[in-house]
Amino acid sequence: MLNLQGASYIHANGDTLFSDLNLTINKYEKIALIGHNGAGKSTLLRILAGKLMPTAGHAKTESTPYYVPQLFGQFNDFTVAQALGIEEKLKALDEILNGKVSDENLSVLNDDWTIEERSAEALSYWQLEGLDLNQKMESLSGGQKTSVFLAGIAIHRPDIVLLDEPTNHLDLEGRNRLYDYIRSARVTLVVVSHDRILLNQMEQVYELSQRGITLYGGNYDFYAAQKKIENEALNNNLKAKEKALRKAKEVERESIERQQKLDARGKKKQEKAGLPTISMNTLKNNAEKSTAKLKSVHAEKLDHISAELGQLRSALPDADKMKIGFSAAALHKGKSIVEAKEINFVFSGQLLWKEPVSFQIFSGGRYAVIGRNGSGKTTLIRLILGQLEPLMGSLNRAGVSSMYIDQDYSLIDNQLTVYEQAQQYNSGALQEHEVKIRLNRFLFSKTDWDKPCSALSGGEKMRLILCSLTISNQSPDLMILDEPTNNLDIQNIEILTSAINGYQGTLVVISHDKYFLDQINVEYTIHL
Repeated sequence: MLNLQGASYIHANGDTLFSDLNLTINKYEKIALIGHNGAGKSTLLRILAGKLMPTAGHAKTESTPYYVPQLFGQFNDFTVAQALGIEEKLKALDEILNGKVSDENLSVLNDDWTIEERSAEALSYWQLEGLDLNQKMESLSGGQKTSVFLAGIAIHRPDIVLLDEPTNHLDLEGRNRLYDYIRSARVTLVVVSHDRILLNQMEQVYELSQRGITLYGGNYDFYAAQKKIENEALNNNLKAKEKALRKAKEVERESIERQQKLDARGKKKQEKAGLPTISMNTLKNNAEKSTAKLKSVHAEKLDHISAELGQLRSALPDADKMKIGFSAAALHKGKSIVEAKEINFVFSGQLLWKEPVSFQIFSGGRYAVIGRNGSGKTTLIRLILGQLEPLMGSLNRAGVSSMYIDQDYSLIDNQLTVYEQAQQYNSGALQEHEVKIRLNRFLFSKTDWDKPCSALSGGEKMRLILCSLTISNQSPDLMILDEPTNNLDIQNIEILTSAINGYQGTLVVISHDKYFLDQINVEYTIHL
């Protein structure tokens, strides 16, 4: 069982990440922990894993959890065995088998005589056959590092498993293996992920937000249905409150106009009656006080409705606040823009693909590039863009405008501010206030305009690129996205999905996220 009581975490700069969280996860429960980037999901997972102490409160577990982190840079100087925490056992086993049967070696081994065979089997299951346990982690790809830590589950056989974005670097085959494991595992499982296929394998969803932790019974589809109902109710409340505000302003205007007419009529009667000046001034002051009091009453009511309206608007999902609109691409649909015939490329004297690759890309189409890690997907993109030339076969490209959004968001200049970056795409000579209106539409408020791009998260950089596209006078004919969902939370994936579905040009996407590919209506697949 996992138990969290009154847990709070405050950053070193004094900012509160979350406070007074309470959570109980029973034996064999499989739960998903979701929330926006920056909500504190990874921090909470590290607290549950015992890797980080909460500022207040405490976390209790019945046994030591096995934790797979999202980032692996801290393990680059480790060997695979060291990263897996099995180096000492393997060394003790080796010494025992070579005759050094000491109490110390027996204590370290702890009767785990199958550690070597189990390690080999686990690594083989995760497509790491024959991996040298003495190899340095820095020599492995992102997908291989993830697979090493996933293999550690079968090696250590824990009762509690904590996974932080485990599908980020896995190819489709690796993801399917992970889904199979999650379905069949008899462990207590907590997963932080944006992979909606994975989230649908979970039994319950917990959402971490500024309100704390909210439980939604059921998998991600159930959660999404419940959130839709909540958001529809919120939008209905918002519309009703906006209507009430308009009505209140109308009543205020009518009431003040009516009072002013009554005051004017009374003044005329007083003038005709020939009242002395002092009496006239008294009556005038009384009329002004009456009008001021009336305005005060209405102002208080308007302020109250406006405050409620502000609270409702702030509770809206960010995707609902955004206005996305791309200009139309210049090409007519159906024109051939890339044609590859029997192409291949050579690395270190070896052909990249066992079989030559042929395909055709037509304007307006939506294409996915699919293949295992290391199958040459990024090389194929560079060939399509003309950054490389095939060493076999022919590749013809039409002269079209293109945009390549890679995993590092290299289109963003980290030396610029958010506003300066947006201006880089201002080919239509929009006025400054118009550019800032576009930034606001993509959730970059006044406080963000002077922020350096280097301080932006992956999701914010993606949003800034999309915003820049709407500022540009002409959308590119061809847009290429390389694993666009890897560093995004679900909210930003939904924003990206909405933006892509509003784009009219040609789309080529490298992605292992089948759910995302379905959502953006991919029509054709290039298999490598």
